[in-house]
Amino acid sequence: MNLNNKETFRFAFITALQITFFATLLVGILTYFFHQFSFLFCLIFAILVALSSFILLTIKVQLFIFQKVKKIYDDFSFLESSTIINKSSATDLNIISREVSKFASDKKLEIEALKVREEYRREFLGNISHELKTPLFTVQGYVSTLLDGGFKDKTIRKKYLARALNGVERLIYIVEDLDTISKLEISDEPITMTSFDIVPLIQNVMDLLEMKANKKDILMTFDDKYTKPIFVLGNYEKIQQVVTNLIENSIKYGKSGGSTEIGFEEVNNRIQIDIRDNGEGIDAKYIPRLFERFFRVDKSGSRNEGGSGLGLAIVKHIIEAHNEKIIIQSELGKGSQFSFTLQKREELEA
Repeated sequence: MNLNNKETFRFAFITALQITFFATLLVGILTYFFHQFSFLFCLIFAILVALSSFILLTIKVQLFIFQKVKKIYDDFSFLESSTIINKSSATDLNIISREVSKFASDKKLEIEALKVREEYRREFLGNISHELKTPLFTVQGYVSTLLDGGFKDKTIRKKYLARALNGVERLIYIVEDLDTISKLEISDEPITMTSFDIVPLIQNVMDLLEMKANKKDILMTFDDKYTKPIFVLGNYEKIQQVVTNLIENSIKYGKSGGSTEIGFEEVNNRIQIDIRDNGEGIDAKYIPRLFERFFRVDKSGSRNEGGSGLGLAIVKHIIEAHNEKIIIQSELGKGSQFSFTLQKREELEA
């Protein structure tokens, strides 16, 4: 016996004293009735000692274990006190056992989730440092060259200052997108919703991106059948940003000489906006990660195309803020389709 375990020793000692007391009491009672020892005396004595010891130990052990476990339980504070009131200790132990098992299971899931988040955090920090490092080093390089004497040559000075400005503009672009997505994530206030005609919105975005499409020889098409207004419920500016990001994305990753098609479908009193391209498409294993910040399927090629790497993450947050959904369909080598829904509105409601 480990005498250093004082609580266990004390429990055993007190229990032994109690059994001795009851046994002595039984001997006294039996001696009083039988006046002398006999086989019957010994049998009855043995049965009574066994029975009383069983009852006593059962009660004592349950109470002892219950008190110790309950103390641990209370320290964790994950069982309401009302759960263990007016119940036997055995029932309480069963409750505690189930709750502890559930607690352990939940903690295991929580630890696994934390590991995933930690991995995401490391990848995010690596991505953002890379995104910021490239334009920062670009600006630093050109400014250093100018300070080392390059400013004396008018041609070099103008060229390097223009390139440094491009680097600064890229930094501003990344910071603005980070600010946008941070506001979308922490904002608890619902966005302002109005009814508006989405047809001219699509046409305006196509006009704005026409030069980018022409540079890559990509044809943007919008079906002529959409001559009548199509009213939807949403925030005009934010939906315009969604459409801009998606069409710009299809141009950026589309193949030269390809096409980007924009169309509508009506699904369950909602308007689904489809943006299709015939570019390289996306491998199925990457699709679940497309809306992560800075995630790029082709990291080197994507960075050469520019952008902050936050466009799709912003799209996801805006659409979710509208309580709508975004859908991706893609096949490697054949192209991709990004679709999102908005609640339909009648013209009179606009």
